[in-house]
Amino acid sequence: MKNSVILLITIFAITACSNPPKKEIVPITGIDSTLRPGDNFFRYVNHKWYDSVQIPSSQAGVGAYMFMNYPQRLRLQGILDSVSQSDNSDGSVGQKVGDFYASGMDTVTINKRGYNPIKPILAKIEGISDISSLMNFVAAETKMNNSSIIAFGVSPDDKNSSINIAHVYQTGLGLPDRDYYFNKDASTLAIQQAYKKYLATLFQLTGSTAEAAKKDANLVYDLDKQLAVSHKTRVELRDIKANYNKIAVTALANSHKNIGWIDLLNNLGAKTDSIDVGQPAYYDTLNKLLKTVPIDSWKLYQKANTINRYANALSKDFVDASFEYAKVLSGQAVQKTRGEKMASSVDNYLGEALGQLYVKKYFPEEAKERVLDLVNNLQKAYAVRIDNLAWMSDSTKIKSKEKLAAITKKIGYPDKWKNYNHVNIARDTYFENVVSAATAAYELKLAKLDQPVDKSEWYTTPSTVTAYNNPSANEIVFPAGILQPPYFDNNADDALNYGGIGMVIGHELTHTFDDQGAQFDKDGNVKNWWTKDDYENFKSRIQKVIDMYSTFTVLDSIHIKGAMTVGENTADIAGIAVAYDAFKMTKEGQDSTKIGGFTPDQRFFISVAKIWRVKMKDEFLRLWINNNPHSPPVWRVNGPLMNTTPFYKAFDVKPQDSMFLPKKDRITIW
Repeated sequence: MKNSVILLITIFAITACSNPPKKEIVPITGIDSTLRPGDNFFRYVNHKWYDSVQIPSSQAGVGAYMFMNYPQRLRLQGILDSVSQSDNSDGSVGQKVGDFYASGMDTVTINKRGYNPIKPILAKIEGISDISSLMNFVAAETKMNNSSIIAFGVSPDDKNSSINIAHVYQTGLGLPDRDYYFNKDASTLAIQQAYKKYLATLFQLTGSTAEAAKKDANLVYDLDKQLAVSHKTRVELRDIKANYNKIAVTALANSHKNIGWIDLLNNLGAKTDSIDVGQPAYYDTLNKLLKTVPIDSWKLYQKANTINRYANALSKDFVDASFEYAKVLSGQAVQKTRGEKMASSVDNYLGEALGQLYVKKYFPEEAKERVLDLVNNLQKAYAVRIDNLAWMSDSTKIKSKEKLAAITKKIGYPDKWKNYNHVNIARDTYFENVVSAATAAYELKLAKLDQPVDKSEWYTTPSTVTAYNNPSANEIVFPAGILQPPYFDNNADDALNYGGIGMVIGHELTHTFDDQGAQFDKDGNVKNWWTKDDYENFKSRIQKVIDMYSTFTVLDSIHIKGAMTVGENTADIAGIAVAYDAFKMTKEGQDSTKIGGFTPDQRFFISVAKIWRVKMKDEFLRLWINNNPHSPPVWRVNGPLMNTTPFYKAFDVKPQDSMFLPKKDRITIW
């Protein structure tokens, strides 16, 4: 505990840079002054933009957050266009990313090859004769990161976070989630039909007649559905302890004779004596189905999975078929350009190689330093908030602050770049490049098995517009991609940055203490560090978040799934609160001088609304609500602000306003 206290003091002693960057007055535009801020603050700030902006036909939405990855991909495409035309030495970062990109842009060669690249895999499927040969094939494909009925991973042990162990998870579905197989609403039925049509098209493209293809597609769909019955729901997957089941391999082998765990693991190269089986019911069901479903049906299932897995690396007819299914899910009208697709592909397979080029061009070191100052200041504010919690005992407060102080902060890009020495890239073989990169990724994963955890590893690429909290490492991560407007501007005033990236920082800090993160201790182990009464008080507040968000309506009759989104909603509510407290520690936060007609507090809250400025297709919004653990953007603004008392003062929110909540009903957790 003493070391943690010392660390806390060290962190909180860090203040602003000795030579702070010059700040600009960034104007606030687009406010609809005809609207009451307290009726719908998202609309008050974003109405004019929202009603005038057009969603590009190649996208499912436009604006900030995940849709900022669209202009990001254009940036990456610019880098790749340049490097792919340069003279790069063999094995260099430039050669690998440049040639990978060039191979994917060579659609003449790709189209000429048709589906020839996967014919050897399809031939192997035809050679499957029994359960044993089926599982041998599954293992071989898993080693190319192509999971079908076995989802194998290597990551920290929930109860001993310093060691990586083997994990397996539920898998095997072609639709986004189990519920898509059982819901009967019109939009879900349309998605089911689009998926069946897609499967039939894949079979036709590889030689089946239309009649046989339709029959085989229905057979694969029915097998999918039998697997889906055993899947846990997205809410059930939030239960940390229920989804941790470390079992001896010998015990698994005895209970799952058909899966044949010992042979499977040997074929995977995974030498271990135990596995965490995340969702045992799935593997129980799979073991039974391997025996009861005819082997020819499993061969069709594997054929569909293989063609689908590689469709976007094959000729245009496969790419088009994949898009026809995807657009029913997302509402996207036309396909992305080839360059945008390939920028995403390079980022997916060679992300840290491309990331080196990205940060060199777009992310200055001084930006990293200023963001670190922001993180440190929010940690300081968080500690004060913990001290002031009326519902928590002193002993749990001490543990909370120890955990807060122990958080590792990763900003911009890794200190140690991943190398891709084992990835072989040729300029004229896109499919083989994809397979080589996927195989190398599997080998890298396998090499971690039963080894100490590398705390320096990143789980996103530097150019991605995202941020995350990793509870098993007690770390928060902010890649360079999100450290740009509207989230962060190194030259902007504190109100905009604390309302922007500050809210995101506060959000990620809070995941350390949300319904899931609160079950991990400061070292990243699932371990109780609460008093019984404090944890009951905590859970009662979490339930209030579930209940409140479950009342919010999207698309007329569709409600937010409060139990599925509770972690993100909790992080939003506390994230704004702690960002505001940290902002009030700054010179601007303690001032009341108006800038462009708005007080510092108003600029702070307007910035919060602008970072979630998003417009999306209805189809994509439905997909979001069913599968995304975050609330839709409008409720990432209005929901938290309804519970933020300083917002009421800043915009004179009255009882007659739609967003007004009596003070006693406003939720405070952290």
